[in-house]
Amino acid sequence: MKRWIEPDPAEVPAEFLEKIGGHPLVAHTLWRRGMTDPVQALAFLDPRVYRPASAWELPGMEQAVERLFKALKVREKICVWGDFDVDGQTSTTLLVSTLQELGANVFFHIPLRDTESHGIKLPALQQALGQGAQLVLTCDTGIGEHEPIAYAQSQGVDVIVTDHHALPAELPQAHALINPQMLPPHHPLRTLPGVGVAYKLAEALYERAGRSGEAEKNLDLVALGIVADVAVQRGDTRYLLQRGLEALRRTQRVGLQALMEVADLDPGWLSEEHIAFNLGPRLNALGRLADANLAVELLTTGDLAKAQVMATQLEGLNARRKWMCDQVFEAAMDQLEQDPALLEDAALVLAHPSWPPGVIGIVAARLVDHYNRPVVLIATPPNELGRGSARSVEGCNIEKAIAAHGGMLRSFGGHPMAAGLVIEPQRIPEFRRALSRTVSASAPPSEEAPLHVDGYLRLDEISMQLVADLERLAPFGAGNRPLTLVSKELTLTNPRLVGRNSEHRQLIIKDQAGNAQRVIWWWGSEWELPQGAFDLAYALRASNYQGRREVQVEWLDWRPGPGALAPSVRPALEVVDHRQQADALLLLRQLQEEGVQIWCEAKPELDLRAKGRHELFAAPGLAIVTIPPGPQVLQEALEQARPHRVYLFALNAGMDEAKPFLNRLAGLLKFALSKRDGKVQLSSLAAATAQTHEGVRAGIAWLEAKGFFIIAHEDGDALRLAKGGQEAEAQVQGLTLRLQALLEETAAYRAYFLQADKDRLVSP
Repeated sequence: MKRWIEPDPAEVPAEFLEKIGGHPLVAHTLWRRGMTDPVQALAFLDPRVYRPASAWELPGMEQAVERLFKALKVREKICVWGDFDVDGQTSTTLLVSTLQELGANVFFHIPLRDTESHGIKLPALQQALGQGAQLVLTCDTGIGEHEPIAYAQSQGVDVIVTDHHALPAELPQAHALINPQMLPPHHPLRTLPGVGVAYKLAEALYERAGRSGEAEKNLDLVALGIVADVAVQRGDTRYLLQRGLEALRRTQRVGLQALMEVADLDPGWLSEEHIAFNLGPRLNALGRLADANLAVELLTTGDLAKAQVMATQLEGLNARRKWMCDQVFEAAMDQLEQDPALLEDAALVLAHPSWPPGVIGIVAARLVDHYNRPVVLIATPPNELGRGSARSVEGCNIEKAIAAHGGMLRSFGGHPMAAGLVIEPQRIPEFRRALSRTVSASAPPSEEAPLHVDGYLRLDEISMQLVADLERLAPFGAGNRPLTLVSKELTLTNPRLVGRNSEHRQLIIKDQAGNAQRVIWWWGSEWELPQGAFDLAYALRASNYQGRREVQVEWLDWRPGPGALAPSVRPALEVVDHRQQADALLLLRQLQEEGVQIWCEAKPELDLRAKGRHELFAAPGLAIVTIPPGPQVLQEALEQARPHRVYLFALNAGMDEAKPFLNRLAGLLKFALSKRDGKVQLSSLAAATAQTHEGVRAGIAWLEAKGFFIIAHEDGDALRLAKGGQEAEAQVQGLTLRLQALLEETAAYRAYFLQADKDRLVSP
């Protein structure tokens, strides 16, 4: 539980309330956050009112533009040098596209995380010079690269640095340096990330070329980079994000269109959250696990079929990234369980030789949320230097804390909330002690993270109209945290686990007047539920679930409330574990004779008179014979059967390989064509193949693209098929990769089902 900080009492003038309009919470929030001037407040809410700063206010801009135009004039070969995170990917794409449109001879290089890490490494630079680079233009990197820049200049190759990271004590001797950190602290350009700096350079280049305004075609890229890099939303950074989100919702980039399609996003309702949790992680997966240079190709291609294939590849990488994150998180928790003394440190510093460097930063952030203190995770492969990622908490500048012990490190760099480092593995214990002392002196650890409450609501006040009004304050993020709202004296009912590994909770909350609201608790499976009346802190969002626009309430924290009304929670199930049963058939027949309902899918040879998930009914006993394809299917089956006792078996239907799955699905569809006038239900197909609805849909799309049949009509769960046409070769490869990713996901859950704690599997 967190430390709740009540909203400051604020006497908001009536004139201010009137000018802001809408729900009073909007005006009160702006006032409490220091925006007491209505002109300033309206400019914050509406980008049409805001007046952006000139690109020429950035130091070094004049020299950079002059040198680039010289290169354009004589057709010098320009190398754009980026970075492998989303900020670096979008910066590189933006500058390469701009220079190409202005007629430049340009190529680009994004370092490989595994072999080069961040920045400019001399061997890679020498290779670029060998390719004929006559000018190097960096983006999102370079401000601390003294040696490589000096080497390039000594070879007669000028270097222009555009970056946004903290300034070193001594700046490199580049031809031009553009970095918003050189500006005064409250300058409107000060918080620009790498892609924001790149955009301002593009803005100046187009202006010098007499083509003012053309940089705006890249605003969709700017929105991606700002959110993914968690840039502080102040001044031009917020303005560019607001404009960029508008551009992203109608983007013409087929790569982004394909990415939104595989992520199942509706572009028209895209928000900063979709970038942070859907698009950003998929693009980041390239830099973490593969080659981020492909991101530039994805973001610049005009070939839709090629974009769809690449987007599907990213989908697979992202699924792998999620799995790796889960593995590292569990390993980190095991370390802390085995050595509880580590939890006495003000900063958690953990290391392991098998951790993939590409995902440790994500896991560090998750551990920060869990323990409310800075976390450094270090990958230490045998006979190599350790590579670490750090994440911090509010009030602790982790980059400065690490810099205080720079003598122990080979290299380091980053931001106040996130940093990276390279260290000799034998120095990790020494570094752990030193960092903990520094963090403790500057920001003593607290078990309770602060939770700033913005207002109180009754459940019956929650509506789409309210959400739409509060979203005037969006986009939310660093420097503009989302609103935390509270409803009091609630009880809960019908909690159930959801997510690939049952990591989240979905439940219903009710107030004393009987008003009810569905709530999602991300990562809630790790925490205990309230056992009586309680107050709930939550965030309000608009969800576009299955094409329906509705309110989404996200659980943040709870505290005990007055009264002792017991929540209406489904009684705990008795779970009998037969997953290791060698010969299950005899026992299953015996259970069936005793009246136990048998749930078994895609195993007709067992002859058990079993039911599919859509056929289950309420009964005291339920035997789960074949492993479900995912936790949501399992929880929905339990809700439908509502048993008091569950018997767990673990037969695998063998439907997680493409060939047997597609063969079975094709057979079912052929039968529907010949015997049922092409009519079939998705729920029946999912049960008959022991797969998820998403997997069945992907299989149907693949078979349709191969020309086996066409979908003549679709109405919810019901389909009507007709004979097929020609094969759509351009779509088959992308659909194959999409199907493979979904089958790998179900296979991963079935593997988890075999070894997971029996009670945790079926807990609500």
